[in-house]
This record gives sequence, structure tokens and C-alpha cells, in this order.
Amino acid sequence: MGAPGEVWVGMGAFFGYYAAMAALLPIIKVLFKVPGELFRKMLHISCAMSVFVLLYALETWYLAALVVLVFALVVYPVLALAQRYPIFMKTLEERRTGEIKSSLVILCLMMATLIALFWGALGPQWKYVIIVSIMAWGFGDAAAALVGKAWGRRRIRLSWVEGPKTMEGTLAMFVFAALAIAATLAVSTAFPLRVCLAIAILTAPVCAFVELISRRGSDTITVPFAGAASVFILVNLLATG
Repeated sequence: MGAPGEVWVGMGAFFGYYAAMAALLPIIKVLFKVPGELFRKMLHISCAMSVFVLLYALETWYLAALVVLVFALVVYPVLALAQRYPIFMKTLEERRTGEIKSSLVILCLMMATLIALFWGALGPQWKYVIIVSIMAWGFGDAAAALVGKAWGRRRIRLSWVEGPKTMEGTLAMFVFAALAIAATLAVSTAFPLRVCLAIAILTAPVCAFVELISRRGSDTITVPFAGAASVFILVNLLATG
């Protein structure tokens, strides 16, 4: 398949994925009366899962990066227009004006940069690091928010921690990030299970700590990059050990 054909296939798959999620998730919300915060995290996880489309629908790293950047350029003005209709943004559980569109752009930039680093610069053998880091962020951050809001009782009161974060939420971040990392490594690599578990147990605390100290929604950038760097370092240490 030539580059133009690959781009169109990748573009169709990526845009199609988000179109399907945009149609399906609101229906699920209405049918099952999904609470607002849970629906937000369903959106969050569905966005994280879109990385699989980029990495498996395209065979060339720079075309995968191009597709996600074009997606951001196209969707940003669409969401800006949608903000003229408050009922639509209310359906998406937007907390503040412009939150959804800015978060989506940050997500796309994060994915494109990880692709350029761990697929383009380092080679396709490191593609799994992209998935591992985004899954750790996606499931870990979602668990931290849901558990923290529902069962968080021990407030973390430190000057460098922004917002009402709790010990329970941070513990949930650690547990679910570790599970996501271990599962992704087990599926995406030939590492023995004990190695997958070891990397997960060592990487998850880094992700949890970085999420704890991240400010103003910057965890979309900080957590995946911290997770990716940790996995990369650990794998290289194990290879030379």
C-alpha cells in the first residue's frame, strides 16, 4: 500500500473510531443512566484506546503521527462550533468552557510525540511502549478520579498537590496503572509474566506520583511520558542485567 492509500485508510479508521464512540457512548449514557463522572471517564478511556487504531491501522510512524494531528486540526473547530449549543456540551459533561476541545488537542499532541519518539526515533520494536504508557494513564487516571470521588476520605494536604486529591484515589491510580501496564506488556511483548509484573510494579508508582503532582490537567502529558520513560529505562536495565 502506498503512502496516500495508507493515510486514507488510517484516517478513515481513526475518524471512524471516534464517530462510533461519539454515537455509542451518549446512547449508553441515556439507556443505563450513567452518572456524569463515570461518563467522563468512559470518554477518557475511549480516547486512550484510540491509540490502537493509530498503531495497527498504519504501518509508517510519520503517517500515524500525521493522522492524529490532522484529526486534531479538524475536530478542534467542530468542537468550537458545538460550544454554541450548551445542551451538546452538557451531554459530554464538560466542566468548563473549552475543556473538551483543549483536552483533545493535548491528547493528540501527546500521542503524536510518543509515536515520533518510540516508533520513529527508536524503531518499531519499541511501539509497545506507546500503548503501555497510554493505557497506564487512561485506566489509572480514570480509577483515581472515580475512586477518589466516591470513596476518598484521606485528603492529601500538601502545598505541591493541586485540588482535592486523596490517598484512596492515588492508591487506585497505582493499582489500575499497574494492571494496565502488566496486561499490555503481556499481550504486546514476549516478556515472561514475571518481567511484565516487575516492570508494572516499578512503573506504576512513578505514574501515580506524577499524576498526584500534575497541575491543571497536565497529567495527559506528564503521566504517559513518565510511564514511557520508566518502561524504556527498566527494559534496557533488564536487557543489560
